[in-house]
Amino acid sequence: MTAPPVRLAIAGALGRMGQAVERSAQGREDVAVTARFDRPGAEGEGLVSQAQALAGADVVIDFTVPEASVALAEAAAGRGGLALVIGSTGLSPDQIRRIDAAAKRIPIVRSGNYSLGVNMLLGLVAQAARALPADFDIEVFEAHHRRKVDAPSGTALMLGEAAAKGRGVALADARLAPHDGITGPRQPGGIGFSVVRGGGIIGDHSVIFAGEEEVLTLSHHASDRGLFARGAIAAATWVAGKPPGLYDMQDVLGLKGPAGE
Repeated sequence: MTAPPVRLAIAGALGRMGQAVERSAQGREDVAVTARFDRPGAEGEGLVSQAQALAGADVVIDFTVPEASVALAEAAAGRGGLALVIGSTGLSPDQIRRIDAAAKRIPIVRSGNYSLGVNMLLGLVAQAARALPADFDIEVFEAHHRRKVDAPSGTALMLGEAAAKGRGVALADARLAPHDGITGPRQPGGIGFSVVRGGGIIGDHSVIFAGEEEVLTLSHHASDRGLFARGAIAAATWVAGKPPGLYDMQDVLGLKGPAGE
């Protein structure tokens, strides 16, 4: 007997990612979009309130802004019986803590990137950082469209964390200040970030390992934001019915090792 489709509610339904999620869900038999909602006061055909959306959904997919994601997580945790897939980036430490607290009551997948390729890249970056000598400088490069408001991107920070983990250090300790002006020689062992914002770039990420005699570059290019929407839907079908907890795309794709590494 075929399982009933997972009932999806889309937060930020009027946004670019909200629309991409809805398009990706069309024609699928394993999911059904049952509600669309946006910020209070937003006008659009078929929009409902957040409360109405939560009442009829199994999973809510949220690509909005940090404050809205936190409020949604806390509202969902308060009513229970559903799961969240959160793709918002630029979360502050306190906002992450509040989402983590909500995950003690409901299952939440939170990731800075829902691409299969990027999640494979994370593992390769950690492996390279672990294997290469410490005198290889690490620089994370990312480029996005002019409308993106946070920098570095959530994906760039994930890549920085992967590099730091491979080196056995905390990113907070290894992260270099932005390059600007007369900064002096590069700090040995530091992890730097370079950012571009312009045009309609969907998302480019590279991690450069620069040695004195050779340079290794690991990179990913996104040509269609639909890939993130499809990843989010895959996360939604995976997390539906899971026990409370905080999960990420590595869990969804089964890429974590036996010890959760």
